[in-house]
Amino acid sequence: MLSPIPSNTPISDLPLAIASMSLGRAWVHDLEGKLDAAGRAGYHGIEMYWEDLVYTAKRFDPMATETSQHAILQAAEWVKEICDRNDLQVLVVQPLLNYEGTLDELTHAKQIVKLHLMFKVAKILDTDLIQIPSQMLTDGTTGDFDSIVADMKEVAILGLQQQPPIRMVYEAMAWGAHIDTWEDIWKVVQAVELPNFGILFDTFQIIGRVWGDPTSRDMKVPNADKAMAETLERMRCTPGLVEKIFYIQLSDVEHLREPLSESHPVWKDDMPPRMQWSRNYRTFPCEEGNCLTPLTETVRTWFHDMGWRGWVSMEVFNKSMEASGQEVPRVHAERGTKSWHRLLKEVERIQ
Repeated sequence: MLSPIPSNTPISDLPLAIASMSLGRAWVHDLEGKLDAAGRAGYHGIEMYWEDLVYTAKRFDPMATETSQHAILQAAEWVKEICDRNDLQVLVVQPLLNYEGTLDELTHAKQIVKLHLMFKVAKILDTDLIQIPSQMLTDGTTGDFDSIVADMKEVAILGLQQQPPIRMVYEAMAWGAHIDTWEDIWKVVQAVELPNFGILFDTFQIIGRVWGDPTSRDMKVPNADKAMAETLERMRCTPGLVEKIFYIQLSDVEHLREPLSESHPVWKDDMPPRMQWSRNYRTFPCEEGNCLTPLTETVRTWFHDMGWRGWVSMEVFNKSMEASGQEVPRVHAERGTKSWHRLLKEVERIQ
């Protein structure tokens, strides 16, 4: 299980993880090779993406799906052995997608069944954390606050009933159907009011929503700098927030040569622009050509102004993850650790 990080831990000594899919997509790159690459690159942990578990389960049952319990539990046992071999701790099992606000009772029930499978996987992988992104579907869902709180309280209570208890961490997607800001997530966390229910801070999801706009020529919303400064000040002034940040994710995004529009090569009519930006162009912090200039100030706010300490994870989506070649996991793993060290220097430099 994850151990608490002492509040006096130097930032450079914080445990560093990487999301498994950020080392290459599951249908192209074998999970064992990705975990080996993460171990060689010096990571302390891994975010276990459900997609990777499903593809690994096909080793045991070629017909396995995301809810094939027996094969997925076999996959989890196998993954634990590979993680142990590489001195990697599983930080979190993620994600429980499109859960809260679902109106159809059968669909909701299926999500709860999947959650129970995630609980079993989390125990095998020796983690106490499951991640839930905010709802991304508008059809068949509601943004009613009380309904969302009731759904999240349900999963949190189920987590508390596990032995040992499982924590649930809630993240605002920048293109969320009903919740797309950390402030709205915080309102839900406060309303749920359970010790195992907290918030995930992600640099892309926060800055890409408050400050960034991929449909704009300069990649910024109007009055972007003022909006970002105000949201950081609200973070600093929110009582109890620090204790409820269960971990953070770091990523940046490319500055596009041309704004996203219907004429752009990656455009999809059924996908919000910020989601297209995220799925195709996210990068590691402090890499050339990045866009989110408030990133260093945001991280400095968390580490220095707020005094937050805990697990840090690199979570990147990019077209490069689908590239073939055995070098892809190694290159992505090394980019992530180099990024972390560059970011540490930048954070210290602007104090």
